[in-house]
Amino acid sequence: MAAYGLQTQIWNNNLKSILLLCGFPILLSGLLFALLLLFDVMSGRAVDLQSSLFNAGTAIPTILPFAALGAIGWFTIAFFAHQNMIDASTGAKKIERKENPKLYNMLENLCISRGMPVPALRIIETPALNAYASGIRENSMSVTLTSGLVARLDDDELEAVIGHELTHIRNKDVRLLVVAIIFVGIFSFVGEIVFRSMFRVNLVRSRSFRRSGSGNAGVLILIAFLIVGITWFLSVLVRFAISRRREFLADAGAVELTRNPDAMIRALQKISGNSNLEVPPDVQQMCIENAANGGISGLFATHPPIKKRIEALVMMGGQVQQHPVGPWG
Repeated sequence: MAAYGLQTQIWNNNLKSILLLCGFPILLSGLLFALLLLFDVMSGRAVDLQSSLFNAGTAIPTILPFAALGAIGWFTIAFFAHQNMIDASTGAKKIERKENPKLYNMLENLCISRGMPVPALRIIETPALNAYASGIRENSMSVTLTSGLVARLDDDELEAVIGHELTHIRNKDVRLLVVAIIFVGIFSFVGEIVFRSMFRVNLVRSRSFRRSGSGNAGVLILIAFLIVGITWFLSVLVRFAISRRREFLADAGAVELTRNPDAMIRALQKISGNSNLEVPPDVQQMCIENAANGGISGLFATHPPIKKRIEALVMMGGQVQQHPVGPWG
């Protein structure tokens, strides 16, 4: 499993990042097409179905470059400011070696053992037990721990959690997650705005809707809503396309770094049921455990169950405590 994480997972994550960026113009074109149809209906002019579809299609090449520039601007801002955005949403604060030398030395020693640059260290003041890694560029990576995690875990357990997060950095999981968050954020934001605004103006009862011809206008609205829904759904699928295998691989990477599967098991047992962070869902996806995990029988879960992760660690030679700390059993 460790060998898979060191090679195939890195290649797989790099490929997914490229595919995300390549697919962006296609989804953006679909979203613009839908918006043009909605604007045509809301204009109050008489709506001709074929003319509206044709006009929207021919306008895309003119509008797409401007929309692409706006999206590139957003990507650029997010690329350089994503860590500040994450810190603002979680309350994480960067700490220096002098503030917690033992913790900083633990991180540094693990990085030296693998020839990795030492990421920044951040702390969130909360009793919750959780951690995540963030960053896009190799020289701007960060490992964030909660104060509850630092207080509740023994040194070897804390070292295992740090090793888990460093494995996410090594395997490029972190970069893929951040790119996906930026990618999904654009379409989620626009889709939410469209649906809210359409319900607010209540086109079915508006005078312009009656003037434009209810039949054609209704078809255009249906087409536009369908396209917006599809682009939003496809962008959200990106989140679930990021394999849950990454957590198994990060657990295995922690064992490879620390040579202590028991510490990783104990850390997961303590984290289980105590990891709830009041942070946005996108950040929860980055954490070592997502307390909001779930969906239809786990179909849309971003993390595998901790029980399954512990079972995998047992197969690597770890042992489960008879009386685990936390609700896992």
